[in-house]
Amino acid sequence: MSTLINANVAYLLLMSGSIFVLLALVTPGTHLLEGGALLLLLLSGYEITQLGFNWWALVILLISLVPFIYNIRKPGRSWALVVSLLLLVVGSLYMFPGQGLVPAVNPFLAVVVSAFTAGFLWVAVNKGMQAIRAHPLQDPDLVVGLFGQTRTEVSDAGSVQVASELWSARSRESIPAGSRVRVVAREGFTLVVEPQDQPVK
Repeated sequence: MSTLINANVAYLLLMSGSIFVLLALVTPGTHLLEGGALLLLLLSGYEITQLGFNWWALVILLISLVPFIYNIRKPGRSWALVVSLLLLVVGSLYMFPGQGLVPAVNPFLAVVVSAFTAGFLWVAVNKGMQAIRAHPLQDPDLVVGLFGQTRTEVSDAGSVQVASELWSARSRESIPAGSRVRVVAREGFTLVVEPQDQPVK
């Protein structure tokens, strides 16, 4: 176990945990990224308690979140992502006490991991932001306001055909099968409809 308590292992755990945190900020709600981040940061935290740490490097790591969040809230600010990545690399590199300006982490390992981290996050964050900003190809709310025909009697439940699609439906009043209806709202996969006076042709 003692062989795993060294700056290089701690650096890898810290960088991996930081990547998971940043990805979780871009794609919240998956729980896998949040869980992975928590596990990796707990392991790196244990390493830090054994090795000690530079408090100013921890501050740099926390500050790196500011431009990253700014980039998420203000899309197109690539410079903020660059600043965040630089702060992340510097903060994690000098997290563990070394000798003067020489970090405790192996320089070759730091260069490789930093380059991979920067490249991966650059691509992942930009792709994630594109997906968040993308408009859905089909908007189910467009069905509101359209006319259709009841396939069964509709009251608390029933089915209607709207725009060549069969939907579950409900209405405040009972509507016979074969009636013309208008969609007034959508509640999940159920349409709220109301009867129309015109007969279905």
